[in-house]
Amino acid sequence: MDRVRKGDTVVVIAGKDKGKRGKVLRVLNKVGRVVIERVMMVKRHTKPSQKNPQGGIVEKEGSVHLSNVMLLDPGSDKPTRVKIKNEDGNRRRVGKSGTVIEAAKE
Repeated sequence: MDRVRKGDTVVVIAGKDKGKRGKVLRVLNKVGRVVIERVMMVKRHTKPSQKNPQGGIVEKEGSVHLSNVMLLDPGSDKPTRVKIKNEDGNRRRVGKSGTVIEAAKE
């Protein structure tokens, strides 16, 4: 079970975007990175295509390493470490304050 999932709100704790909060758009498990909404913006020079007939410079979200983000505890509204608790056969993510962190609904 992953500690950070798509739809979770996280805080960047290291790097040039330290302190920024955002929603997780994608989790890249193989490389251990996450893409966060409006964080780590990068510029891509794109050729004209069917989707983008003009081409040019497009700004989009880059990825941040998992070790540089912390999940936001819904109870205390602070960054928290997450532990996995096994309650009657169900695995749940629990923050330091004891708040159960539910999976985000899309």
